[in-house]
Amino acid sequence: MRLFRIVLAVVTCAAVLLCGGQGPRLEAGPTPAAPAALAPASPTPTPTVAQPPPASPDVVAAPADPGPLAPGAGRLRDLLSMVAFAFLGGLILNIMPCVLPVISLKILGFVNQAASSPQRVRQLGLIYALGVVVSLLLMGCGVIALKQAGKAVSWGIQFGNPQFIVVLMSLVTLVALNLFGVFEVTLGNEVTGSADEWARKEGGVGAFFNGVLAVILATPCTAPFLGVAIGFALPKSAAVILLIFFAAALGLASPYVLLSWNSSLLRLLPRPGAWMERFKVAMGFPMLATVVWLFKTALRLFGDRVSWLGFFLVLVSACAWIYGQFVQRGNTRRPLALAVIVALLFFGYSWMLESGLHWRSKLARDVSQPSSAESGEIAWKPWSLQAIQAARLERQVVFVDFTAEWCPNCKANRASSIEVPSVIAKLKELNALPLIADYTATPDDMTEEIVKWGRGGIPLVLVYPRNPGLPPKALPEILTPSIVLAALEEAAKP
Repeated sequence: MRLFRIVLAVVTCAAVLLCGGQGPRLEAGPTPAAPAALAPASPTPTPTVAQPPPASPDVVAAPADPGPLAPGAGRLRDLLSMVAFAFLGGLILNIMPCVLPVISLKILGFVNQAASSPQRVRQLGLIYALGVVVSLLLMGCGVIALKQAGKAVSWGIQFGNPQFIVVLMSLVTLVALNLFGVFEVTLGNEVTGSADEWARKEGGVGAFFNGVLAVILATPCTAPFLGVAIGFALPKSAAVILLIFFAAALGLASPYVLLSWNSSLLRLLPRPGAWMERFKVAMGFPMLATVVWLFKTALRLFGDRVSWLGFFLVLVSACAWIYGQFVQRGNTRRPLALAVIVALLFFGYSWMLESGLHWRSKLARDVSQPSSAESGEIAWKPWSLQAIQAARLERQVVFVDFTAEWCPNCKANRASSIEVPSVIAKLKELNALPLIADYTATPDDMTEEIVKWGRGGIPLVLVYPRNPGLPPKALPEILTPSIVLAALEEAAKP
């Protein structure tokens, strides 16, 4: 409780400094106006900007220009609300599928640490939190740097970077191999040979790395509240961006800090034993599943060249096996084994990554194909502002889904609330135009459109009404068929 009060005091003081009467403006320029809504058809139709009505709980209208700067108290209230949203969003990230493999490993560590001194358990919990905070603050600094360079930014934008995908897939593959026991994390000159010893000797470096890995794997997911908070921060000053990312980090790390500081909760965990070795190995399979999941993103970025990435991961795995078998566990030929590893990695980098995969570049975007739309009963068309304008001139309802191969929440919304019989029938009944915005490679025009809607990332679903004089509306991050049907019913009104 004392720790929570200290953190709350720090965040409040930072907010007061940012929003005080003489403090820096929150705005880094005017908030982008709502996307243009077209006037009714005329001999020379021209786009006009429509101001949205107040937002409802289920449907969010397009963001409007806030006009003159609000009083300091209002700005402080808005900022504190967004800080709370960021904290809640970070907290919710812990139950998102992206983070589950890391959560399992962290629980395994807690099980073994339960027998340690309370001081040591608390220390490791705080170090894990430090890894989360440092990673998210570095991510925030990256956002600031990209903004200053004139680039469009959003949550998860790094997944459109081909080099990031290659490094991440290699890292997760190595984590899986480590869990399988192909090689072990060493401390000093000793090798940790069992899960019990591994978790006990994990130490501060392992706890910090778990925090970093949790952040990396969490970025494909945008939890409720978090997208709104990130979207609020992106057009603001550097200090506001860092404050929002810091609050999200506290939310992501807080359950583990509370658990490590509450000995009564630790006593509820099962006792360490032989089962932990099997559990450790079992956790390698979700890591491998993560690699397979990332392969679909890599396919969008590299196309047919992606097979070279698969060969490179096999080579990395062979190097890990050689290291574990002949360097860590072997008594002779260690120098030769190390030389073979260096030679293989050099060969893999120069021939597979540089010459075969061309890992520094991604495929050119093909705007003629809705590449992220799986085969189904909805006849998806590729998103473009021109397609929206043409459909609105024809007084046609437009349904836009911003999605990506690396976004599990987008896939869940599609399967549970969009490509379902009731919504499909409603789209056909209204003769609506379904557009898909494939954000897998994070193109700049889509990033700019997402930011216009006050969202930090995807999922983002927009519904443009039949009446071109009315503004489009953004649906919540988590959808249900009833939310989508209600939005389509409202959009169909003349």
